[in-house]
Amino acid sequence: MATAVASFQWFFWGFSLTFSHAAGRFIGNLDNIGFKNVLAQPSVGSPVIPDLLFAVHQDMFAAITVARAVGAACGGGRIIPYVIFMFIWTTVVYDPIACWTWNPSGWVYELGGLDFAGGTPIHISSGSAALTSSFLLGKRTGYGTQLLNYRPHNVTPIVIGTVSLLVCTNLAACVRGVTWCLVDYRLERKWSVVGFCSDVIAGLVATTPGSGYAPAWVAVVYGVCAGIGCKFATHIKYWVHADDGLDIFAVHGIGGLIGTLLTRLFDADYITHLDSYTAIPPGWLNRHWIQRAIQLCESVAGTIYSFAVTLLILGVMSVIGWYIPAFVLRKTPAEESRELMMLRWASSHMIMWR
Repeated sequence: MATAVASFQWFFWGFSLTFSHAAGRFIGNLDNIGFKNVLAQPSVGSPVIPDLLFAVHQDMFAAITVARAVGAACGGGRIIPYVIFMFIWTTVVYDPIACWTWNPSGWVYELGGLDFAGGTPIHISSGSAALTSSFLLGKRTGYGTQLLNYRPHNVTPIVIGTVSLLVCTNLAACVRGVTWCLVDYRLERKWSVVGFCSDVIAGLVATTPGSGYAPAWVAVVYGVCAGIGCKFATHIKYWVHADDGLDIFAVHGIGGLIGTLLTRLFDADYITHLDSYTAIPPGWLNRHWIQRAIQLCESVAGTIYSFAVTLLILGVMSVIGWYIPAFVLRKTPAEESRELMMLRWASSHMIMWR
């Protein structure tokens, strides 16, 4: 559903608001609404990639971002209001942040911030939104009780999905998965397949900001740092009493933050110039200290903006929900009871099978 909603939004005005050629520092205009004049001219993202091809590529970034943003509502949220939320959130949160970061007219881009594949626009923004959503939605019925602790009960799809992603940034994912398991065993005296897979995904998250800027060996550093950081970040949801069922904030929010901050430590101009036209300002290794501050500024701005605007969107929808049922975010007790019965049935049959 997230892919369907985000793809329509991206065609309708999302691409224009993000990558229009006459964009402002914070948001684009509607010159390309409905993919108007989005054809073979060079895109703003690359002088050698046509607009239409670039638009289709960026469409999937928008789709996976909003899917992560609503992932924390699993088990407690209702589909219809979250479909409405998807369209609004992509328009007022994802599009502006992506414009700041990737459009040459954006203020982060002009400052010299580096974000190859979405540390702030994708991971930090969706992680912040997920934590806000799970906090406002409240805990699922029976969450944390001994009878039903919402433990993962179907690990096979988790493993299949994880392995499918290992084609990209394989090294960081592997190192980070091992790191998570070691920390898991140190703290809880057990190994976890789900924990391993979660951290493998987190490894991919951390490397996205610097994937096109840093040499391959840096992936080991990304993996270790993010493995430890994201493992301890899984406890944040307990501190703020939020029911983030998929640990979106810990894996994507914190993972994206760590990756963004590490990017300017290890970027290398000889890596970025492999395409023969990309040039970046020097980083810390070149004694250009201000670049770390720019990365921090981008991350903090994206986090605060996503938190605040997501809170505003869900707050307004909650108020409207008092009068229009389609905007009610939380499932009814009857709907939750039916799902609890299904979960108990699945859990009991899993125990019997074991």
